[in-house]
Amino acid sequence: MSGRHFLQIPGPTNVPDRILRAMDRPVIDHRGPDLPAVVEEAVAGLKRIFGSTRGEIVIYPSSGTGANEASLVNTVSPGDRVLAFNMGQFSHLYNQCARKMGAAVDEVDLPWDGGVPAELVEERLAGDTGHQYRAVMVVHNETSNGATTDLAAIRRAIDAARHPALLLVDMVSSAGSLEVQFDAWGIDVAVSGAQKGLMLPPGLGILCVSPRALEASSKVTTPRYYFDWRPVLEEMHRGYFPYTPSTLSLYGLRESVRMLQEEGLANVYARHRRLAEGVRRAVVAMGLAIHCRRPAEYSNTLTVVRTPEGVDANAVVRLAAERLHLSLGLGLGRLRGRVFRIGHLGALNELEVLATVGGVEMACALAGIRVSVGAGVAASQQYFLDQYAAAVPG
Repeated sequence: MSGRHFLQIPGPTNVPDRILRAMDRPVIDHRGPDLPAVVEEAVAGLKRIFGSTRGEIVIYPSSGTGANEASLVNTVSPGDRVLAFNMGQFSHLYNQCARKMGAAVDEVDLPWDGGVPAELVEERLAGDTGHQYRAVMVVHNETSNGATTDLAAIRRAIDAARHPALLLVDMVSSAGSLEVQFDAWGIDVAVSGAQKGLMLPPGLGILCVSPRALEASSKVTTPRYYFDWRPVLEEMHRGYFPYTPSTLSLYGLRESVRMLQEEGLANVYARHRRLAEGVRRAVVAMGLAIHCRRPAEYSNTLTVVRTPEGVDANAVVRLAAERLHLSLGLGLGRLRGRVFRIGHLGALNELEVLATVGGVEMACALAGIRVSVGAGVAASQQYFLDQYAAAVPG
């Protein structure tokens, strides 16, 4: 099929040409003199993205799932109790990973249409008077349901309960797209991957680790080798790794943090808010429903759309791919067949959003959904024009 392929899933995202060019080079000696400068700049940029001066950056050649496992094997021993929340497919998988590592997971099952309520965290921790919970596990931005959890409120809840549990956060789909304040929010381990807001191809698992989590890792009895972050940190402080790193990806990562710094992180977050609102207004104008229940929790990296009763959402995704060269996200787990997902994160602008909205309208119509074709595009256009007008002085 000719023309650009629109990759509008919630990740992997489109990789800018500038990053591809940065990676298009001969493979270097990973023990040679060139790597430390690349690692140093990438790590400094990641610390800014995570909003941390006290955290340590750990990088693995892995998916975000590998980083999830690293966050657990270094902080939780077999038999330790952890408080977890099942509010979507990726929180479910994070919890499952903890069980596989031998943790005793106290999982709170929530509706798959919102974030984690801070008051529930406080209630559960206040009831744990013996401080048996080793950690609290939260997904910041749940891409299966389109909801973002208020991490500052989660930290206030933990503090209000006067509980010493570590705060472990999956930020795979938020770092580089949504504001993160690792230090201010008292996060102990933040997990991310390269293939979403950081705009790289898949292949890097990234963590930011607090001093408290580092101290905990020295006492953990979970068997670990590859994902033991202690030797990784020791080598990374010298600019190297205790394994063969993905050297070309590290060049791409350095370019990614340069691009985000040049745009300015505040501008990156504002752009994601603006594009997300343009998509949401389009969905409403089309006569469809946003799946996330509370507007305050709407994600700025993707929108999950419910199809009308009796319409298979998978058909929308299939027809978009077959007829329009547009990739949308399927519904996952409990939501499969009931929703489809529109990604709007990473390297993206208003014109690309308008093209995506037009494609969604057509795919819905092809799937038999009665939509007002053109209404979504018009609503997005008007919103973007209003934003431009508001930004012009006088």
